[in-house]
Amino acid sequence: MVTVSYHCPRCEAVARLERDPYLADRCVTPDPLNGWEYVPAYELDGETDPQERADGVELVCGAAETDGEGCGEPYYLSFVAFDEGNRREPPGRSVDANFEFLRQ
Repeated sequence: MVTVSYHCPRCEAVARLERDPYLADRCVTPDPLNGWEYVPAYELDGETDPQERADGVELVCGAAETDGEGCGEPYYLSFVAFDEGNRREPPGRSVDANFEFLRQ
């Protein structure tokens, strides 16, 4: 097990998690990735691989794993995930790329 530090994307408070060193972090985001499942950090026991239970970990800034005070908001650590040997990507967000700019 190793201790890994993460910063809250809102207030920069530091959280520390103990986890297996082989896990690959994908990202830390203020919102969960679409289609990803998260296990709350307080349910991690240090012995069970969190990736066996979910695609990432939900942290709450200011909770027991956070140093000092925090903003109290949840944020999400997502692991790199694979389906049938291919790296899984979250479903894309639809973006309206049709812009009309008023010209003078």
